[in-house]
Amino acid sequence: MSPAGHSVNVRILDRDYLVGCPPGEEEALQAAARLLDGRLRELRQQSRTATMERLAVMVALNFAHESLQARQAHASASDADEQLARLVARLDSLLEAG
Repeated sequence: MSPAGHSVNVRILDRDYLVGCPPGEEEALQAAARLLDGRLRELRQQSRTATMERLAVMVALNFAHESLQARQAHASASDADEQLARLVARLDSLLEAG
């Protein structure tokens, strides 16, 4: 627990965890815990014999993959914005010269 924060209780797969949390971030932490709980439950339904460790690793890997995809999509959108800005600037300079 950080000195500026406090502990928040989250419930994941019917187990309680006390997690350090900055003030004002409690709802976001609870939402993240609900998302994690839901993903773990879905995966547990698909693979009844998997250990908790394996379930946790698989869900973490899925979250990491989704995060990378989102970053790549954001980078692609930023690249497109930059290209569009360059094209607009070029058109503006051509129109001013013409």
